[in-house]
Amino acid sequence: MPDAIGIVEMYGYVAAMKAADAAAKAADVKIIAIDTNRPANPKDPVPLIAVVKMQGTVSAVTAAVEAAADMANQVTGLIQKHIIARPTDDTQKMALRSSVGKEKVGHIKNNA
Repeated sequence: MPDAIGIVEMYGYVAAMKAADAAAKAADVKIIAIDTNRPANPKDPVPLIAVVKMQGTVSAVTAAVEAAADMANQVTGLIQKHIIARPTDDTQKMALRSSVGKEKVGHIKNNA
């Protein structure tokens, strides 16, 4: 079980890639997933929402989340950020769910 999981939500996939890069460079964390979401039939144009998830020690995740949040604000805008210290096994499984790169190790198929 990791010491902490960090979650940073922002607008756009490019911002997510830049945020993940900033997080990985700021501290010793592992990027465990990048998720994207857009409503199937929005009434108005909706920007793509992306989430970068990372894990590591509490102090490393804290530094990485701050770096990722700063980068997201510079690119398109931060929606929210959160750190979960000592996640349960079930929380860890949910964090590994990913809407991007589903064929990669760590992805949990829907209804698994």
